[in-house]
Amino acid sequence: MQDKTFISMSIEDDIHQKKFRNEQQKAAINLIYTSNWLNERMKYFFDNYDITAQQFNILRILRGAGEPLSTLQIRQRMLDKMSDTSRIVDRLVKKGMVKKNICETDRRLVDVIITEKGKKLLLDLDARNDEMDSVLKNLDEADAKKINHLLDKMRSSV
Repeated sequence: MQDKTFISMSIEDDIHQKKFRNEQQKAAINLIYTSNWLNERMKYFFDNYDITAQQFNILRILRGAGEPLSTLQIRQRMLDKMSDTSRIVDRLVKKGMVKKNICETDRRLVDVIITEKGKKLLLDLDARNDEMDSVLKNLDEADAKKINHLLDKMRSSV
């Protein structure tokens, strides 16, 4: 059973704002603040491997696909839809984590393939999943399901 004792950190205390227009505004600000908080924690984790969260995301996409993908296909699967996928892929090429090949069916396209070095890095990171998950240690499975449901609901209302 997970320990339910934790120090409650309210958004009001963290950002020194006691009044919000309504609960929806407070929720929006809380989401932005928490997203930034989570991104910072993951950044420190990935800094140890000299990659960014976006590079990690691309490596996971390529490994999961099991086949070469174009940068457009990668972008469609990325968490950060606003990213410059080509630039991020180029940085991974320089690090030897992926390679680019001319697409056999359409020479105007470039296929991106994960290399053995990229696969090895992901295996090393897979071994540390518990450490990555520890950021959310105060959430049990029921809490996580509720959050996932609410976030999906929020995005579907747009």
